[in-house]
Amino acid sequence: MLKGLEVSEVKWSDVKGENGELRIDAEYFQKEYLNEDINLSKIGIAKLGEYAFVTDGQHGYYESDPKSRISMLAARNCKNYFADKIDALPLAKWVDDNNKRSSLQHGDIILSTRGSVGCCAIVYDEVLPANINQDVARIKLNDSNSFVPEFVITYLNCKYGQNWMLRNQTGMVQQGLPLDKVRTIPLPLLSTDFQQKIESLAKSAHAKLAESKALYSQAEDTLLSELGLKDWQPKTESVSIKTFSDFASSGRLDAEFYQQKYDELEGKIKSVPYKAISELQTFNARGVQPDYISNGSVSVVNSKHILENGLDYENFEKTTTDFLKDNEKAAIKQNDILIYTTGANIGRTQPYLLSEPAIASNHVNILRLNEVNPLYAAFVLNSKIGRLQTEKACTGSAQAELYPSDIENFLLPILSEKTQDTIANLIQKSFELRAESKQLLEQAKQMVEAEIEK
Repeated sequence: MLKGLEVSEVKWSDVKGENGELRIDAEYFQKEYLNEDINLSKIGIAKLGEYAFVTDGQHGYYESDPKSRISMLAARNCKNYFADKIDALPLAKWVDDNNKRSSLQHGDIILSTRGSVGCCAIVYDEVLPANINQDVARIKLNDSNSFVPEFVITYLNCKYGQNWMLRNQTGMVQQGLPLDKVRTIPLPLLSTDFQQKIESLAKSAHAKLAESKALYSQAEDTLLSELGLKDWQPKTESVSIKTFSDFASSGRLDAEFYQQKYDELEGKIKSVPYKAISELQTFNARGVQPDYISNGSVSVVNSKHILENGLDYENFEKTTTDFLKDNEKAAIKQNDILIYTTGANIGRTQPYLLSEPAIASNHVNILRLNEVNPLYAAFVLNSKIGRLQTEKACTGSAQAELYPSDIENFLLPILSEKTQDTIANLIQKSFELRAESKQLLEQAKQMVEAEIEK
């Protein structure tokens, strides 16, 4: 009668003692969760709140200040094991001064408590000074030496920590993890020697990531220096004089399209050899709406997989080989350039470096070029050179859109083959180091899980 169903038998006394909310829903008592509880109980646990100060960030109104060095970190800055400042707002100093309880320090852990619950990262000096908003918890371990911060963040990111937070989040419209729950997160009582091994792996991963970022910045400096754009600040005049022929040729009547900074950028590009994308492209089109199949054999790249510093290869979704055969025009080949074309991160651009075929979703543009190094071209389009051209070309009121017909009008500086190769090699090495960093973190998580289960 119950064949194929998962059934867990739990004593009522265990249910009453298990959680403060008296949860009786089946999801809370999945066998995977119960087995993890058993494994943790065998080695002993401590509650996070016994060894850490836990608080949340600034509630309500807070003021930004473009001149401030203080970053306001949000849930999006907790996603990659090491806290980052990508798209973080600059926070007015008085707000940070009035909220020192949530002002971050080296070695703190930040945890998303609303929306994408469970995203967590460790804070190192590159993001400081910083504070957090109300959707993020600050976890400051005490000085007892019982727990090493790098071990705690690794545990929280492994399946035990992630499943515990997934299991204990609550809410109907938006999921959340209250601070009282965060304080009860169980930490496994593993030896200091073992924790220090995890600390060493995490710090090695961080060093590789830092080197990766440095190489990426070196490539950026090389490109911008060649074009005289390294210290360039576009003019901000609110008036730009154009002729009727300018309006006729572009078909655009909005003032934003004719800002002077776009003319300045075009002048910089045209100061070196350059070509329009239309002169270089052999293919330029968006993908298709895919049929997602969880156990499919073909990767699907959609816009969320185009990150600021590479593609999110580990989290591609899947479809079938038959779908790929029926939609060959949306097939991605090695060294194709993929562009985010709809929504918040419009203009993000990354090369596809795998040899295995994949397929692009309908909000991803595939660009295939001749006569230019594809890593170099993707890097240029992802830099301020491409982003400003995206900013000029995109259309849409409710949601920004970038079309293939817009992309083909982009100008690409054609630097010497030697310079292109130099930039491409720096980017390639940067990608490799980032991948090595991820591998070390994955190794650390697996070690923690194995140590709990052995």
